[in-house]
Amino acid sequence: MTSSPIDFCNADHAAVDAFLVDRIYDFNAASTGLDDGELLAAAIRGDDGVIIAAATGHTWGGTCCIAHLWVDEKRRRNGLGRLLVAAVEAEARRRGCGQVLVATHSFQAPGFYERQGYEQRARIDDYPRGHAQLHYVKRLVGAGP
Repeated sequence: MTSSPIDFCNADHAAVDAFLVDRIYDFNAASTGLDDGELLAAAIRGDDGVIIAAATGHTWGGTCCIAHLWVDEKRRRNGLGRLLVAAVEAEARRRGCGQVLVATHSFQAPGFYERQGYEQRARIDDYPRGHAQLHYVKRLVGAGP
């Protein structure tokens, strides 16, 4: 066991996170034989070039994971989120994915994802305190090998 102290390096979060993502992907790919992982990012920009809606995530092993999806508050309820989800699903199909996963909180967008055909598969209560984290999946029709 190392005697090195644990360094909480919050200022280097992005670099440490990228390091971990690479190491864990290498392990997962070696363990499963699935090395088709790709990042995913989609954005809608206003006339001024500023992002007004966006989604990020990744695809790997026949699954697409949406990590983040956001629409500018002033532009919500105008179909931008629906357009983003449809575009992500189309790209996931193109990459051979048969399902899309997403997590949201009870105070965020559960109704939105349910209207897009996502089914809740798990609920973690009190994350954050007094609320819940909800995990959804949607099977993609006509997708995958």
